[in-house]
Amino acid sequence: MTLRIDQRPFLTTIDIVAVAFIVFLLVRKPTLRWIVTALIAIAAGAVFGIVLCWILVDQLDFFGVDLSTITRMWVALACAGLALVVVNLWHSPWWRKAIAIVAVPLIVVTGAAGINVDFGAYRNINDAVGVNPYQVVTVGRLGHAVHTSAIPTLASWTPPAKMASVGRISSVEIPPTMSNFPARPATIYLPPAALTANPPALPVLITMSGQPGQPSDMFTAGHLGTIMDAYAAAHKGIAPIVVEVDQLSNPEHNPMCVDGPLGNSATYIVTDVVHWIRVHFRVLTSPNSWAVNGFSQGGTCSVQFAAGHPEIFGTALAISSELYPTAGPDTIQKGFGGSAAKAAAARPTALFAAHAPYRNSLIVFAYGQYDARYTAFAQQLEHASQRAGVTTETLVSPRTAHDWNTVRYALKAGIPMILPHMGLAP
Repeated sequence: MTLRIDQRPFLTTIDIVAVAFIVFLLVRKPTLRWIVTALIAIAAGAVFGIVLCWILVDQLDFFGVDLSTITRMWVALACAGLALVVVNLWHSPWWRKAIAIVAVPLIVVTGAAGINVDFGAYRNINDAVGVNPYQVVTVGRLGHAVHTSAIPTLASWTPPAKMASVGRISSVEIPPTMSNFPARPATIYLPPAALTANPPALPVLITMSGQPGQPSDMFTAGHLGTIMDAYAAAHKGIAPIVVEVDQLSNPEHNPMCVDGPLGNSATYIVTDVVHWIRVHFRVLTSPNSWAVNGFSQGGTCSVQFAAGHPEIFGTALAISSELYPTAGPDTIQKGFGGSAAKAAAARPTALFAAHAPYRNSLIVFAYGQYDARYTAFAQQLEHASQRAGVTTETLVSPRTAHDWNTVRYALKAGIPMILPHMGLAP
């Protein structure tokens, strides 16, 4: 379950084995009929894969995102391999049919592995099935700050001799006291300074995965813990406290970060989570020191919260945000009880207009160079936020699309862009 499926030797091994099976399925008595049949099958399978992507993605918008050329290539190759399996099931001895059937899962897994590398999402099987790799702890074990009147400031902070060299990542339940939202356990990063007996008050970053997603994706797929540890190592153990929350309740559910028939996701974040953090950790109180971040659906949520609650979140890093909260063709009915007015009011563009002028808010909009749809979304949101007085920055991930390669680039380059606004050294 912890085998790395995104790196060698797994990828090399499975590719070699898959090629060996394909060669076996191709090589038989070289009659003209078989050569023509095999070539037609391979070509037809590849065309089927390309057409399937075109229908699901370009026509029906089934996934809500575009697929890269590499992902489409892997789909076409997998379909071509499966078509070759099919023609080996006719007029073949039983042992050849058996080998052809064995090749089916191998071809599927090889294609899926190639797509995963392109999308950059899963390190291992645990990630793919949604297993949180971090230890579940009780609140009392997260930190151990003492009550004292001599609370150090960020400027006066001197790390103790035995301070940890890296932060601690844990999983913990944040109760939905006011929202009753059935959230999954959150993932929390405490920098080394927060683990000391008398830490300074620190800024906070609330982050969210895409949908479908797990409330640990920013750490497993996004490498956010490594980014924070690197910053802390250069700044006396100081970094933001990071909380990856569950704005979904399950991977296939999309409450759109609003309160409605699909659950009170907004109240859970802006009331329950914010209050819980303030009660349990020593944190700064200025809105600038509270940032919100997310990818795709989570990126949409981050813009919604930054636009709708500038009194809480004065800083945001929105990665590949949608233009507005959506759950498909029946969004208004499912998410807003049939109220088109509520749906319109929940759009970030409406929220920016309603809360203008913003006095000291910063939003960094990040997206992949090859993600045309979400590039357009980000540009429209940036223009709306600028009209409302928000300071904005743009971050483009080179040669990536709507995938976790974009997220990793955006986190690594974008976190340093927002930290000064949060009160930390650049």
